[in-house]
Amino acid sequence: MRGTISYRAAFGFVPVGFINQKPRLWMLKKRKIALASMALFMGVGYGRFGLAADYTQVAALMDLRTRVSDGVHSLEEIARMAGQRGFDVLFINDHDRVALEYGIWPLRNILKKKAERPSIHTLGAENYLKMIESASKEFPETIFMPGAEAAPFYYWEGNYLKKSLTVCDWERHLIIVGLDKAEDYRNLPALYSGYSIKKAVRSVSPGFLLFLIPLALGFVMIKRGGKTRYFGLALIAATIPIAVLESLAFRSSKYDPYHGKQGIEPYQRVIDYVNSRGGMVFWNHPETLSGAGNLGPVQKRTPPYPEVLAESKNYTGFAALYGDTTTITEPGNIWDQVLTEYCSGRREKPVWGISSADFHEDGGAGDKLGNYPTVLLVKNKTKASVLDALRQGRMYAYRGSVDIPRLVLEDFSVSDPETWHKGIMGEEIVVNGRPAIDILITVAGSAEKNPVTVRLIRSGALWKTLSGETPLRINLKDEMRDSGQKIFYRLDAEDRRGRKIVSNPVFIRFRF
Repeated sequence: MRGTISYRAAFGFVPVGFINQKPRLWMLKKRKIALASMALFMGVGYGRFGLAADYTQVAALMDLRTRVSDGVHSLEEIARMAGQRGFDVLFINDHDRVALEYGIWPLRNILKKKAERPSIHTLGAENYLKMIESASKEFPETIFMPGAEAAPFYYWEGNYLKKSLTVCDWERHLIIVGLDKAEDYRNLPALYSGYSIKKAVRSVSPGFLLFLIPLALGFVMIKRGGKTRYFGLALIAATIPIAVLESLAFRSSKYDPYHGKQGIEPYQRVIDYVNSRGGMVFWNHPETLSGAGNLGPVQKRTPPYPEVLAESKNYTGFAALYGDTTTITEPGNIWDQVLTEYCSGRREKPVWGISSADFHEDGGAGDKLGNYPTVLLVKNKTKASVLDALRQGRMYAYRGSVDIPRLVLEDFSVSDPETWHKGIMGEEIVVNGRPAIDILITVAGSAEKNPVTVRLIRSGALWKTLSGETPLRINLKDEMRDSGQKIFYRLDAEDRRGRKIVSNPVFIRFRF
């Protein structure tokens, strides 16, 4: 099957639904009867009957690390494993740069200690992209999506001499996808990644003032004349280059790590930068519990950071499922708050949920390649279609052992019974009547009778909790109606074997 499952559940109930509603259908206008017939017999994608048939489900793996950074496997090894396990879309997200610098005041840019690990930066962005291009030729059935995981900012607390030096927020990570040019990686506005005039101007440090003393002394010695002036010239000649090296740190970020927390702006700059180059940004593992520990003599501390979903804007989404416990997808929590802001017009873009593999080694930390797929609804299996599905939110997050068959969300759609207009995940429709919600959950390639609990969330509030065995079909009509208001539905589903689905929302606007 190679990871593709037809999203065709709508046809499973069309004939029965048509017969059961026959008396009502004959009461509709002739135009609606004609359109219904077209949808039923021709499958043209109109209304409740045919729209979902336009898409195929493709299970993709996001947030994969190779030997380029802190991964154990080569890209070729990952591609072979993924192909054997039915995954044809791989998002490669090696670290853009893994570096720490700590300087001694007042000469922080001269008297400093630096540690750097392998990354896209050390390999070179050109070589990184060539590696992915080469793998694409070797594995033509696999779609490789280049990207990076970035930690745009960190700051220091404590004292090195007192053995309390701590690097903070070093593991606040962003997943970046959709950048195909080497210069886009080189110029990411993160700490220590490249040249910036803004950084040069802003970074004139207090240490620069100390250089005024030898400079002034040099000018005094020149003014005195005689042999003294030669010593003055030598003093000035030695002082100026050191002052430039110390104070003009040519970096692409305008921030440094010595002035504490800088709020959301260092991250927003990266989000805006990636957006301006046609890419997408996802917040990674925002509730991570692995952000504390030691890096040699230095301590590290990155507390969970779910608040960034509300603080930042114009990012594409976030990791809804990954290796830690997540709560932000619970009804009424931060994700729903952000979606509500979008519905009310206070936020320009909706926010989508994905699964983040955070993959470094097969079997490492108990996880295998394939335990956290993001299932995309694509019109065809191409790179462009994959990126479009990701950008538009036509996908759901999944968690489950790759060793057992996956739960499949065959259908999650909302339709208007009066017009048969239908919306699926990531879409918005306008309805005249009461919204009808259709859900179908199966087990991939199996007739397994598996108990599943489904929670249906409406505009941030838990609306229904329903249970049943797979294949589980749910058909509901919502009697709630509010003229002019935009609302959303989303769901999650889980079984006793730990398999879980988190859908993206369907948006509804009432016409009258």
